[in-house]
Amino acid sequence: MIHERGLYSEEGSLRPTPPFDFAKSLDFLGTFPPMHEDQTVSEVSMTKAVRVGGRTIVFQLNPTGTIKMPGLRYTLFDDHPFSRGLTDLVVDRVSFFLSLSDNLDQFYRTAINDPNFAPILQKLYGLHQVKFLTPFECACWAVLSQRNQLSAARRAKQALLERFGTSLGVKGHVYRAFPEPGQLADASKEELKSLIKHERREEYLGNVIRAFNEVDERFLRTTEYDKVEEWLKNIKGIGEWSARLILLRGLGRMEKVAVEKRLIAAAARVYGKPMTEQRLHVIVEKYGRWKGYWAYYLRTAGA
Repeated sequence: MIHERGLYSEEGSLRPTPPFDFAKSLDFLGTFPPMHEDQTVSEVSMTKAVRVGGRTIVFQLNPTGTIKMPGLRYTLFDDHPFSRGLTDLVVDRVSFFLSLSDNLDQFYRTAINDPNFAPILQKLYGLHQVKFLTPFECACWAVLSQRNQLSAARRAKQALLERFGTSLGVKGHVYRAFPEPGQLADASKEELKSLIKHERREEYLGNVIRAFNEVDERFLRTTEYDKVEEWLKNIKGIGEWSARLILLRGLGRMEKVAVEKRLIAAAARVYGKPMTEQRLHVIVEKYGRWKGYWAYYLRTAGA
């Protein structure tokens, strides 16, 4: 379909694995500082840009159905006609971003038998993890936020977005997509330094750009967890905490969690003090391969 101003559109539907509550995904985006202002959100819709296959696509999502029989209606916008292959790439990215295929049955069966955690489960029932839109964006955030104030990290990310991101205007609003690794690969050290304003982070960001420009995302999504973690930690500037952040929030790999002060504090509020790393590990081990979802729900409830 061709819209005014020469925009093309493509429509279709998605079937998330139930239970799925799109409203809770939107609520989460409203409390997640790294992605503030990256999309427009209403009570029942989200519109956002993504860079896929060298094209900047804007997608709009609206819920259909119910939490137990959920659906999402999507509309894609581009200034060139869509091909089947491009549409499939965008739909895969959107599905991955919102973790639509995650089956939470086992996680919920464990959580309902955890008396301290059960109220959180009830509060967030139907929430699937909202990731960073791409693992590369997550890796960039991991570097920008290292030993940095949240507001300063956000400004640095916004500077990258405005300098190297590409945009598309839809219905009077300009949506800007975070750049792909290849778009940043040709950036000079001077350009990055002027935007990042921190020599060490600029160096680490350059390392991340080169590494992600050479890796197939399918490797990151599907290869054994420990091998992907090792690959990430071989990038100078990505330590254990950053690697596990990328695995969890950029790739949806739930097998392990990064234990840090904010998670310990969130656990203490739910399970009582004192909360030590040792006690936290005992609690989280009950969740098996769903450790990451336990941590995600814990943090989200605290926010």
